[in-house]
Amino acid sequence: MIRIASLRKSFDGAPVLEGVDFEIRDGETLVIIGRSGGGKSVLLKHLCGLLKPDAGEVWVDEENIVPLDERQLSPIRRKFGFLFQGAALFDSMSLFENVAFPLREKRDLSENEITQRVEEALEIVGLAGAGRKKPAELSGGMKKRAGLARAVVGTPETRSGPTGSTR
Repeated sequence: MIRIASLRKSFDGAPVLEGVDFEIRDGETLVIIGRSGGGKSVLLKHLCGLLKPDAGEVWVDEENIVPLDERQLSPIRRKFGFLFQGAALFDSMSLFENVAFPLREKRDLSENEITQRVEEALEIVGLAGAGRKKPAELSGGMKKRAGLARAVVGTPETRSGPTGSTR
């Protein structure tokens, strides 16, 4: 569950978020849309503690994350998958290595578990068998799907299995 209560954020005196309130229950899907510069990315950065609000609360699984320090935020951030607009793939790594990256960085998994999760994630996004390719060998759409695979591969907590729903 994620709950935002009276969230406010300004930059250099210019308000970006003004009293935002909403709740996302486990299993729900929420889409955030709006004009360029409207605060969508700022809002998302608050959800995982990358930004601190000027006022308000951000609750993740019954814990207000606003007062937490970086060390305390680490387990909260592992509950999220991040999909960047430009896919943000590492050029020097294969597609498999790119998707495996978050698993190797913060998880204590065996190579077999990593391989299984990466292959499942690649299959889900329609990239089965493409793991050896480098980002330069992928089309724009394939890069976006690779970024999606990397975003979901490291968030097993909210999944019922490899094809379960994610936050």
